[in-house]
Amino acid sequence: MDPIAVFPAGPSPELVRTLDLAGFRWKALDGPDELTGDWSGAVVTVSVGGDGWGMCRALKARAAQVPVLVLIGGSQLAELDAHAELFEDFCLSPFHPAEAEARLRHLFFRSTGSEPGDMVEYADLALNLETYQATIEGRPLDLTYMEYALLKFLAQSPGKVFTRETLLSRVWGYEYFGGARTVDVHIRRLRAKLGEEHANLIQTVRSVGYRFGQSRWS
Repeated sequence: MDPIAVFPAGPSPELVRTLDLAGFRWKALDGPDELTGDWSGAVVTVSVGGDGWGMCRALKARAAQVPVLVLIGGSQLAELDAHAELFEDFCLSPFHPAEAEARLRHLFFRSTGSEPGDMVEYADLALNLETYQATIEGRPLDLTYMEYALLKFLAQSPGKVFTRETLLSRVWGYEYFGGARTVDVHIRRLRAKLGEEHANLIQTVRSVGYRFGQSRWS
């Protein structure tokens, strides 16, 4: 699956977190001149004084079939009718992550008949990104939302080491004020629910953080 184009560069922490947790590959762009290669879709933020509509226009001129979701403030809703040919769906900003993810998945399914990465699988673990269900050896795991979100984030990057601070910001959100102990507690609960045989799927990297699965050099 080709990546999603995100405009403008430097997307909001909320959008980054939503895309990452949903399992979408994405790349932030500074402007239309960076529209090289193939794209599976686009998320464009339309803001007062910004060039969001210009980016949508450039996308449609280059590849009319690329589905576009625009994020737009309530005060700009009147602009939608005048630019209806430049996007397939919109989401009011600030947005709820679950709504933005649902709209993106619907957009992909409507445009391509498939969703990007609707399953994450590693060894005996399977995560369904649409139903938020997780199983190990076919056995359902009774996870809280944050346990599922943490496990999904780790499982999407097997072998990569994440610090506690990175996990806090990417899973809990930049606005979360809890300490690193929050991560440790959730890791301990995940290991317990995975069971003794599979607890080592989440490994502690001393003085750094945590890693899911094996490093490619192991």
